Amino acid sequence: MKTLIGPQRFVAGCALALALALAGNAVAASSANFVDEASAAAIAQIETSRMAISQTSSTGINSFAVEIIKDYTDVNRDLKELVKKHDLPMSSDDQIASKAKALMLQVPEGADFDAAYIANQVNAQEAAIALYKQEANNSDSPELKAFAQKYLPKLESNLTVAKSLARTYSES
Repeated sequence: MKTLIGPQRFVAGCALALALALAGNAVAASSANFVDEASAAAIAQIETSRMAISQTSSTGINSFAVEIIKDYTDVNRDLKELVKKHDLPMSSDDQIASKAKALMLQVPEGADFDAAYIANQVNAQEAAIALYKQEANNSDSPELKAFAQKYLPKLESNLTVAKSLARTYSES
């Protein structure tokens, strides 16, 4: 991929897109919205992290991206099982994929990519935590409340690692 936008614009754009799409919706999200937003965010995280694995030369970022893919694959699998088991409303796969694509922006290559990816991960994890906390505290579905509570510690752990990596890349 060619660098279409500078890393600062990428980070600001990703932060804005994710904050608006996730954290902004978290305040007014119904359980159906939570399902759609959580699933779309998971797909976006998986795809962005796959891109990171293919573009980074950093073992730290590579390891983190592998963990993000594993975690969000688990999230989506469990969420789909929960939706099916309890007959909860969920948008079609195409609609969710479309939402996920809207969360992903063009990214630069090389060292700029590493810094942009990690900065985006800090924002993405913060937005996901806000979304899951909203559901855990205000859900009208006991099943989704339990689901959100189950995954919050992992999201918070991911945020801690992302912030640590961000400190490393802001010093570079």
